[in-house]
Parts: sequence; structure tokens; C-alpha cells
Amino acid sequence: MMFIRKDNPAIMARYLDPKNDLVFKKIFGHHPELLKSFLNAILPLPQDCVIESLTYIPTENVPEIPSLKYSIVDVRCCDNHGRYFIVEMQLQWTNDFIKRMLFNTATTYVRQLEKREQYRDLSPVYGLALLDTKFDEGEEWFHHYQMTHSIDKNKKLDDVQLVLIELPKLKPTTMTQKKSAILWLRFLKEIDEKTREVDPSLLNAAPIKEALHLLEIASYDEVELMAYDREWDAVRSEKTLLSGRFKEGKAEGLAEGVAKGKAEIIRRLHRSGLSLEQISQAAELSQDEVQRIISSAE
Repeated sequence: MMFIRKDNPAIMARYLDPKNDLVFKKIFGHHPELLKSFLNAILPLPQDCVIESLTYIPTENVPEIPSLKYSIVDVRCCDNHGRYFIVEMQLQWTNDFIKRMLFNTATTYVRQLEKREQYRDLSPVYGLALLDTKFDEGEEWFHHYQMTHSIDKNKKLDDVQLVLIELPKLKPTTMTQKKSAILWLRFLKEIDEKTREVDPSLLNAAPIKEALHLLEIASYDEVELMAYDREWDAVRSEKTLLSGRFKEGKAEGLAEGVAKGKAEIIRRLHRSGLSLEQISQAAELSQDEVQRIISSAE
């Protein structure tokens, strides 16, 4: 079944990839009803908990060090019992991904005290990461971390929880999760620039059909499409930095010159907007060395 645009039935819809930061934010950062549907489906919430409302957390509430903030969308949710909790969503993969995710989630938790005086008023925080790469060798694709008593596993602290989803491992035929979760995760995994046919089961779910419309290339202007391409360039470059192939060209020392391939990747990351700290960590060089390589091309 082909998804045909309503304004011109003769034109078949073409899509962008929802895992791109810009597109993800356009869907979930500007359409709270879609985000509410997505979170209710994906998060391991208590059985009696349903998100009824949410508000986006202003960007000024992020940590003071921009390079340590990888969130795409942060929201404060209220469930059907009047309980509040915060969800921080991430997409990007980094070399020290787990530590960065825990840092960001914990930072979101402690920063609540800036506006509150009592510890009892702190809301739980879920860190949710949707990964388009594998970080674990096992077959499990849904990872839920929370603090649990070392002996009595029924005793848990719910204040800071991490949820990691490895999309490449997703196998709809073996899943026992609720149907809405399956559909949303298939939407993220299956739809991209190569999509020419959309499964009817995705189109039959009203929230996902609306999200698909927001993925249409025709919904983006030239500036947005250029930003979309730059984002993927940055992601590809960072993955290259982290791969074993990158290290094959490692030079004996900076005095003898950094390998041409490595230096070019560093410059591309710089042009893509990554900070000196991010580049130096990925390249395993000091910030001064990274700055020297960047400056040598200017």
C-alpha cells in the first residue's frame, strides 16, 4: 500500500528519517499529543499510570555546559493520579554514552531544587534513549535500569530511571509488548528516505499517521533540509571517529603530523558544529591538539 498525499493523489509521499534530531524534534517537540501517545506506549510506567498532560521544559533549564547536554526533548508529565515526573529524551550515540546519559538524567533531577525547597517535592526522572545502533551484544533490545535493593528485588527507588531501546534489534514478530509500543518503534525503525511503501498497520493508527505526515519531505523548506543533511554528516563522522578503522591511520605523534584521514574527519566534525570537547574525547586528543588541526586548514 502506498501512502498518497491528500493534496495531490498523483504524488506519492517521500519521507525523512524520524531518527534525525531536527525531524524528531519537529514531531515530538512541537506536537504534545503525539509525544504523550509515544511516551504512554514506550515508558515502563506503573500499570495504573497514564500520562494525561505534559509541558515542555524551557531550554534555559539545561546544564550550563552545552557539550554535556544531548537531550532532544525534555518534558514534565502529569499522570492520572496527579503525580509528576520528568522525561529526558536522547538520540545521539557517544563513546561514553551511558555515563553521559546518567549524568544528564541525574542533573535534570537535582536541578529541580532550584525552584523547590523540600526534597520531598522532587519528581522522578526517566532518561529515555532511542538508539539506531547496538551497544550490547545480547539479543535484548529494551533495557530498563533503576535502583534496586541488592537482596530484595521488590524494593526499588524510582527517582532516577534509564530506558534504552536498541532499534536495530527490534523484532516485531517476537515482541510481547503492547501494540501501541510496537507500532511507534516500527515507525522509528522502518521509515526513512528510502521508504516508498508504508505498512497499513502504521497508517491505521491515527497518531502515527499524523506523525507520518510530519515526515513528508514536502513539509520542510530548503533551510531545514540542509540542516537535516548536516546532522547526518555529523552523526556519520562521529561514528567513524569511534570505529576501529579510524585508528588505523594514527600517527606516531603530533610533531610528525596527524594522519590526513583523521585530521579531515576532525575538521568535518568542527564544521558540523560539534564542540572542541566532544571532538577531543572522540579523537583521543587534547583540545589544544584538536584546535591546532582545525586552525591549520583555515
